[in-house]
Amino acid sequence: MKTFINIIQFIISHPLARRNKGEALKRFFYYQISKLFNPYPIVYTYTDKTKLIVEKGMTGATGNIYCGLHEFEDMAFLLHFLRPDDLFVDIGANVGSYTVLASGQVGAHTIAIEPVPSTFKRLQNNIAINYLDELVTSLNIGIGSKQETLNFTAGLDTVNHVVLESDGSKVISVIVDTLDRLLIEYHPSLIKIDVEGFESEVLRGATNILNDDKLKAIIIELNGSGRKYGFSDEDIHDKLVSMGFTAYTYEPFSRILSKGQNMGGGNTLYLRDVHYVLDRIQSSDQIEIFRIKF
Repeated sequence: MKTFINIIQFIISHPLARRNKGEALKRFFYYQISKLFNPYPIVYTYTDKTKLIVEKGMTGATGNIYCGLHEFEDMAFLLHFLRPDDLFVDIGANVGSYTVLASGQVGAHTIAIEPVPSTFKRLQNNIAINYLDELVTSLNIGIGSKQETLNFTAGLDTVNHVVLESDGSKVISVIVDTLDRLLIEYHPSLIKIDVEGFESEVLRGATNILNDDKLKAIIIELNGSGRKYGFSDEDIHDKLVSMGFTAYTYEPFSRILSKGQNMGGGNTLYLRDVHYVLDRIQSSDQIEIFRIKF
């Protein structure tokens, strides 16, 4: 019951969904009823150019069904900022919500990285149904500070994570590499990092990439989960600031960037060369989701 109430509260407070709460709630109840009678994956319209395969047990992806864009501010920033010639790197791609937006809607190239094999298969399915094989390179590996093999949980959907000490969870062994090694010949414009607390280790293995002037933006999850690995959100913030980035929040309807961070509450947007970024987001075409333009 608590989960049900939390979802309803999320929907009615969501920046897109709250503009038409009735329609959003109708989509929620329709999905809940349909999955009772249909245990198979369902193909949903995502944006005007893309689709998303959603199945029972997915939490992040279903938010896109109810609200249009589950993580509205971050996803809208991606849509407004990226251009077809850009490279987007999606670390912790899950089933591909960000990847499909970047390559399917914008037409940018994407390197999508997802360590858990079962989730990686779902990612590949969403790449395939959107005919993105030429734009997306998908890698079934983990990202960290060095080459090694680590244990990951495998049955926790969007919150699968590295397990350093046994806690009774079902785990799988995953090959881990560094961003600097993987992207030695690449120059991303935008990187998204959502690795459930392992963000600091990802950054430790990405010194060259972080020093690349072509990298203008990082979307990174800062929700306190790094404490289990001995890192704080403040450590990550300080590192990115030392590399020339500044924390911002983004308001997609007005396309306004404001200095500030969202530590403890989800993703934070880090930018450098903010005038260049602002010019991009203010000059990009409008997007329409559920008849709402932004």
